Amino acid sequence: MKTILVIDDEKDLIKLADYHLSKEGFLVISAKDGIQGLEIAKKHRPDLILLDIMLPKMDGWEVCKKLKASSETSHIPVIMLTARTQETDKVLGLELGADDYITKPFNTRELVARVKSVLRRSDVTSKKDVLKIDDLVIDYSGRTVSLGDKTIELTNTEFNLLWYMANRRGKVIPRDDLISASRGEDAMVIDRTIDVHIASLRKKLGKYKNLIQTIRSVGYKFTPLESAK
Repeated sequence: MKTILVIDDEKDLIKLADYHLSKEGFLVISAKDGIQGLEIAKKHRPDLILLDIMLPKMDGWEVCKKLKASSETSHIPVIMLTARTQETDKVLGLELGADDYITKPFNTRELVARVKSVLRRSDVTSKKDVLKIDDLVIDYSGRTVSLGDKTIELTNTEFNLLWYMANRRGKVIPRDDLISASRGEDAMVIDRTIDVHIASLRKKLGKYKNLIQTIRSVGYKFTPLESAK
């Protein structure tokens, strides 16, 4: 049974999420503020976190940032829950490592679908592949990326993007394909989604950032190693 942690100070929303997610076979636990949410996340290591932005004690932005900065919780998918609708807020959530974003009030069927979609993308039981590019190692089964003896911390979406592109080296990949590969066809898509993740991914790849090339008006291409030097 997969565990969902709901971090929100609205009791009615927690009850609503608990009712509908429990019917789908999930175990739902909750926290009423950001600090408590971080503590529970580290203690229970849930399979997914539903995170509100406007929280007491510590807002959702800071909670997400701390979750993704910790080796204990960086692998846990995060779906942001908020009443905010501005695109800049959505982009900020993605930049901090969130995997999806749902605006309140939401349809409960949509919530369940998003949760299932994000969990499917983080499920690694069917893959056991390892890609090696010089001293860059991408391990699908372990969901890890290392550069020499250093581990590179990636969000789930960043890892999905890297894995998808690295398996198609030398091919131009349209933006729509990357959106589907990284976030799922039934997930929310907003302008700049891919750009935000690619920019973050390049930064984390360090000396290999030029492996990912922008193909204007089309998408991106993961180049052969010799072309990136």
